[in-house]
Amino acid sequence: MLVVRTLLHLALPYVHSLKGRRAILNSIKERFKRFNMAVADLSGEYPKEALIALLFFAADRDEMERKISHIEEILARFGGEIEYDIEYEII
Repeated sequence: MLVVRTLLHLALPYVHSLKGRRAILNSIKERFKRFNMAVADLSGEYPKEALIALLFFAADRDEMERKISHIEEILARFGGEIEYDIEYEII
């Protein structure tokens, strides 16, 4: 059993308010929850940046890589709205 911690550093160049950022982040967080991932918003006050922490379990490396692939697919659906950097760590 693997426990995987993930940090998503998001740049939101087209967001101009905290309300706009919250709308995008809520959409992203709901999609991650469908894959049984714990989600936490660790963002500060600046609306053009966000930090999301994910934690999930995987039975083996294959399942871990499938879930990581799902994360990247979800973020790719937002196209040019967001730019992201992902950090993974097996705990």
